[in-house]
Amino acid sequence: MDTRIAVANRLLALCGERDLSIRKLATLSAIPPSTVKNILYGRSKNPGIVTIKKLCDGLNITLGEFFSTPEFDALEQEIQ
Repeated sequence: MDTRIAVANRLLALCGERDLSIRKLATLSAIPPSTVKNILYGRSKNPGIVTIKKLCDGLNITLGEFFSTPEFDALEQEIQ
C-alpha cells in the first residue's frame, strides 16, 4: 500500500465513523467536493499537507491524530 491509498482509506474510515458524506466533509473543511473526491478516488496523486490539514480541521482532529494509525506506521519507505 502506498501513502495515497492510506490517506484515502483514513478519510473514508473517519467519514464512516462520523456518518459524513463526501459533500459534508468538504463543506466542513471549506474545500471543494471535487478535491475530496479526487483524493478518495485516486485522481490526486499527491494531496498537499494544507489540504489534509483542512480536512482534519473539518473532522475536528489534529494532523497527529490523522496519521497516528497502524496503517501509516506500516508504510514502507517510498524512496529506495
